[in-house]
Amino acid sequence: QVQLVESGGGLVQPGGSLRLSCTASGSSFSISTMGWYRQAPGKQRELVALIFNSGSTNYADSVKGRFTISRDNAKNTVYLQMNSLNPEDTAVYYCNVQISTGWVRGLGMDSWGIGTLVTVSL
Repeated sequence: QVQLVESGGGLVQPGGSLRLSCTASGSSFSISTMGWYRQAPGKQRELVALIFNSGSTNYADSVKGRFTISRDNAKNTVYLQMNSLNPEDTAVYYCNVQISTGWVRGLGMDSWGIGTLVTVSL
């Protein structure tokens, strides 16, 4: 199976920046769409950003102008550059990738792993 591992989270002050990475590994696969999601305690998981094969991107309104999603296909890696962070950005961040058989991580939480925690606080 395809494994996804996020990294780059941490504690940052409001207005600061972080860069998250997610690398896919495992058996042979071809990735189409890649995405970042986040979930705060007591909240539903929400889509943050998507990047398609073409390089086109979609962003949640709450992060437009502040976050940038990018990908390195040779490394099977998707990045999320987060600038001007707000306390409201505090959440566990997860990635997901779409392969030929569908999204690696489904609607349930079992397959979403532990993510990487981003805490924005003084």
